[in-house]
Amino acid sequence: MVVLRIRSGHKRKYALVCLCIVGFLMYRYLGSSSSTPATRWRMSRKVGLAANTSQFTLEGEPFHILGGSIHYFRVPRAYWRDRLVKMKACGINTLTTYVPWSLHQPERKGFNFHTQLDLEAYINLAAELGLWVILRPGPYISSELDLGGLPSWLLQDGSMRLRTTHPGFTQAVNSFFDKLIPKVVPLQFKKGGPIIAVQVENEYGSFAKDQSYMLFIKEALQSRGISELLLTSDNHNTLKSGAIRTVKLQKLNQRDIQDLNAIQPNSPTMVMDYWTGWYDVWGDLHHVLPPEDMVSTMREILRRGMSVNLYMFHGGSSFGFMSGALASPSYRALVPSYDFDAPLTEAGEYTPKYHLLRDLLSRYNRGDSFPDMPALHYREAYEPAIMYQHLSLWDALSFTEGPFKSAKPVNMENLPVNSRNGQSYGYTLYETTITSGGLLKSGDNVRDRALVFVDRSYVGLFKRQTLELAVPDGKGQRTLSLLVENCGRVHQGRDLDKQHKGLVGDILLNNIPLRDFTIYSLDMKPSFIDSLYQAPWKTLSESPSFPGFFMGRLFAYGYPSDTFVKMPGWEKGVVFINGLNLGRYWSIGPQQTLYLPGPFLNSGINQVIVFEEQEGDYKVNFEDMPDLGMAADIQ
Repeated sequence: MVVLRIRSGHKRKYALVCLCIVGFLMYRYLGSSSSTPATRWRMSRKVGLAANTSQFTLEGEPFHILGGSIHYFRVPRAYWRDRLVKMKACGINTLTTYVPWSLHQPERKGFNFHTQLDLEAYINLAAELGLWVILRPGPYISSELDLGGLPSWLLQDGSMRLRTTHPGFTQAVNSFFDKLIPKVVPLQFKKGGPIIAVQVENEYGSFAKDQSYMLFIKEALQSRGISELLLTSDNHNTLKSGAIRTVKLQKLNQRDIQDLNAIQPNSPTMVMDYWTGWYDVWGDLHHVLPPEDMVSTMREILRRGMSVNLYMFHGGSSFGFMSGALASPSYRALVPSYDFDAPLTEAGEYTPKYHLLRDLLSRYNRGDSFPDMPALHYREAYEPAIMYQHLSLWDALSFTEGPFKSAKPVNMENLPVNSRNGQSYGYTLYETTITSGGLLKSGDNVRDRALVFVDRSYVGLFKRQTLELAVPDGKGQRTLSLLVENCGRVHQGRDLDKQHKGLVGDILLNNIPLRDFTIYSLDMKPSFIDSLYQAPWKTLSESPSFPGFFMGRLFAYGYPSDTFVKMPGWEKGVVFINGLNLGRYWSIGPQQTLYLPGPFLNSGINQVIVFEEQEGDYKVNFEDMPDLGMAADIQ
């Protein structure tokens, strides 16, 4: 045994050095601010976030919410940490996220809280990184999602009244909350977790069909164990008591603030959604908010001592078919990019907004040092994928669930597919027999677009503004086919109950309703795309038929990098990478590229499948820069 002998004169110096080292390590571990979850063990955890004065307090200490929205369901799980660390490095102390009911419960008896939808893992990661959390569990969230994040199977009930105390709706909410809320209750502040507040529903003041509905949601949360501060978010809130009202805005309107202060004069003022940009719709321009406008408004919000949440801090992507649509002034579907012109781009890149905001918050939080900004991911322009095989839509029909026979048209939601939960997304093919040509009328019963064929030859297009088309004359019996696309259900407004898709009523030929349909569900789910491996693919000819599927390969050597899919020469369709639905492309723009994250790729060969409706170039490009289209400032 070796014994170190330390002279008594040096003992005090040695002890002092040890204390200094321990103190320094504790300081580095805990940080210098009492407003981060890293210091939560020092708090008594009895009071939580409170709003009893003009300023929020967290366990009795003044607390200023500097929030940022990043949605776990719009960011590849492999990049969750990267995006949250970048947000914390900008000076944000609180993460806010919606919870999409439609994704977590795609079928009545089927719940999904795994992998990409592992909400508990996401919240725990936020805590690990030193971020507080404001949870927004809906059940309606809007968030520019199809049907505002409500599952489409709710529309099977012909009397359904969404966002009310209609029994069919409240029973479904209770079923969802029975699964969701127990997962997040242990993650609340008073139980040692990072959740400091929970939002009740979303923007109900602009809907407000049922005065007792918000109280039902509040009770549904609290009865299942939600005990943290409750918030509502709208410009015109309707919850009478028990929740703190917050506002949403892009420009600081003095009247909105005055109205809020008049309603709750002794409570903190919070901008729950300060919109850092905006979303885009097909056929329009790419919306941007100048960085100087954003930082000017943020500076004024901070000057007034208001709490704030940036929506979005990082928007990400609405992969697949999850995008919503606008109803007013006319129907317009949203693009899959949810870049939002946010401080972090769709691919997680820094922007001038990020740097200006970081500079502003560093001056605002004097004394607090921000973490270093993480390095950016490498992006690569891969060699184009040359399409070498083709599969006609008609040859793919045998791989669908069905077909189904019906005397009258049946909308998507009421098709007997997916364990009788109906069809949520994608396309539906309706076929019937005709014996003459003439004038075909949709009666505005096509939701939302329909390619029309006679004996599999294209004859025209139905859309919201095109209600009639001519069917050429012919001899004998012929097959009339309508390939109907759900371009996205409206995500806000008072007509949510009317968002059925497919054919929602009669189609008339020479003013006579068509009957006796054979119906194919083409929801384009991964299981369907995977099943096409067994389909009779053919070597691509010079004149393949449309609509159809096209197959090619992307080669990624080494560790795959982020890239952007570009489709010049293609018209309209969907891109699948290794069976995953990236989203729609459409030549009308504004969006010209689809974000393809590196984690979606394999090292080596990757399968590329394109479903194209009308016209293709037979080559898919991969670029190292996004192209979201011609930009226009938000008015």
